[in-house]
Amino acid sequence: ISFSNTFAEGTYQKPADFVKESFSSKPPKSSVLWITKSLKPAIYKIMGHDLAVLRVRYWAKDGKTVWVLNEIGKKHPITVGLVVKQNKLQRLKVLIFRESRGWEVRHPFFTEQFKQIGITSENKLERNIDGISGATLSVTALKKLARLALYFHQQVKDKIEK
Repeated sequence: ISFSNTFAEGTYQKPADFVKESFSSKPPKSSVLWITKSLKPAIYKIMGHDLAVLRVRYWAKDGKTVWVLNEIGKKHPITVGLVVKQNKLQRLKVLIFRESRGWEVRHPFFTEQFKQIGITSENKLERNIDGISGATLSVTALKKLARLALYFHQQVKDKIEK
């Protein structure tokens, strides 16, 4: 008997549905944050690598930004939806998980820790996030994406309607 390692993979919510759900009414048109030369050092410091994209799509309305971002867990991207308002994370949700382990990060007992968290002037999370045994790489990926969404929100907050 052979067992497949794909049991943890899954699409829990389509990114478009997450965006719709994040705005009680109709979602706004998406906007674009260009990854300029001036943003790259901070992004590298947060992620530990370049993003390898020229722009990042986001949605903004009523002072809130919504981001759908990806980061590699061990070998595959984890797609995460993040909602930021007033420089605090309102919501973090794993939308698509493609790894063979570490899937526990999608559960509320883990993601709820990110509620109302912000970042310091060094772009670090302002409080600790408890890890999950056996899911270290997935936990690290989600922490990086939380920091990145908060950093991106700061970059665009002057452009978004209050």
